[in-house]
Amino acid sequence: MTKQVEFLFDFGSPASYLAYTQLPKIAADRNAEIVWQPILLGGVHKATGNASPATVPPKGRWMFGDLSRWAKRYGVPFKMNPHFPINTIALMRGAVGVQMKMPDEFARYVDVVYKAVWANERNMGDPAEVANVLRGGGLDPDKIFALVGEQEVKDKLKSNSDDAVERGTFGAPTYFVGSDMFFGQDRLEFVAEALDALPA
Repeated sequence: MTKQVEFLFDFGSPASYLAYTQLPKIAADRNAEIVWQPILLGGVHKATGNASPATVPPKGRWMFGDLSRWAKRYGVPFKMNPHFPINTIALMRGAVGVQMKMPDEFARYVDVVYKAVWANERNMGDPAEVANVLRGGGLDPDKIFALVGEQEVKDKLKSNSDDAVERGTFGAPTYFVGSDMFFGQDRLEFVAEALDALPA
């Protein structure tokens, strides 16, 4: 059986972006498969009584400084998006829709959106800007916007988020390796250790 790590993410989470830049190598080095699970972080926060650290100004300032240090350690671009916080419901529905109906484009979609938000400071809460970003990344915005409006896609994002809460998720990024749950981009070493402990 292939080793697996489930990755629960939302594009609005900068820590999820940093995890995204590192997890593929961790998985590849261990012959593990990443099971991508788009969730709606706002819905998870509401269901669990959690909130973004940015809602506490001193904590928010510290968090973005800390994330910048991690980005430097990882050697990846990271900029605080001036449009933060971004309502990501359309972006996350897009992720679900592309995953369901255009799976060959999923990796590209995730990469294009993450980089737009956390490396290039684009306003991904503006549909016109989203369309430009997607088009510039070689994706068809009209097809993706159509998926965003499908009830099946909306229902799937909600069920992903509800299932995440039922399993103990309270934020993003969250990972599951078997029954073990890990939270935060700074817990990737534990994710790697859990994968190492699985039978080959």
